Amino acid sequence: MKVPRRLVSAYLAAFAISIYLLPQDHAVAETLQVNGFEMHYRIIGKGEPLVLLHGFALSGESWNFLSDEFAKDFQLIIPDARGHGASTNPGNASIANDQLAVDTYALLDNLEIKTFKAIGISMGGETLLYMATQQPERVEAMVLVGTANYWPESLRELVRSSTAENQSDEQMQKLRKTHKHGDEQIISLFKMNAIAKNNYNVMNFTPPYLSTIKAHTLIVHGERDRLFPINQAIEIYKAIPESLLWIVPNGGHVPINGFYEEIFVDTAKAFLQGKMTPRRDKTIK
Repeated sequence: MKVPRRLVSAYLAAFAISIYLLPQDHAVAETLQVNGFEMHYRIIGKGEPLVLLHGFALSGESWNFLSDEFAKDFQLIIPDARGHGASTNPGNASIANDQLAVDTYALLDNLEIKTFKAIGISMGGETLLYMATQQPERVEAMVLVGTANYWPESLRELVRSSTAENQSDEQMQKLRKTHKHGDEQIISLFKMNAIAKNNYNVMNFTPPYLSTIKAHTLIVHGERDRLFPINQAIEIYKAIPESLLWIVPNGGHVPINGFYEEIFVDTAKAFLQGKMTPRRDKTIK
């Protein structure tokens, strides 16, 4: 099935939140050799650690529009995932979410961070699902934004058809600003993502698997998410024992900017600081 170019462009647009690339003079930027590649990351603020994980084709800079607010209460650890932003990916290694989880844990181990809280957007949220099931004791609380428990076939087909070559000139310019190693990195990123979406052995979180998660979890999902149907958010909510579900009215794939930006910050902070108690009654009416 040929996917229309406008849908391919919409695929990336769905991940693109309103990013304000504000100067981060108070941020500590570092590069660490981990798992065979160079991972770029920033540390901002002081307090208990809060890991911020970005979505596909973005980088840690996509958190700039929110980082100052969260840094008032937390020490932020903001990595660029393998092959994204300023991070490298020698040999075009897998960028499947299970590997991204292993990479992130390697970073945290090097920083001597044992337990932490986290927010993940889309691919970042999927990475958090792996982290919370690989080492359940380490993730204290997490916020999953636009996150899937499995990849629907409609998304797999869209990803297979989405290449660097069929991006618009405007989108390519945005990608070049985000990814620091040139067009070769961007082309490789799309190719490896397509390979990952052909792998049916990953991203298949059944309810019993999700039920092993011990982290308090807030699921934030747009009512009109075109990539992941709302029923997936409900499935995650029902399966994770200590979880809350926030369906954002008329929200798209990443409904935390614009009108909802301030509401999201206040809600996420309250949740991460233990001021909201997850429901045990999972009845959806």
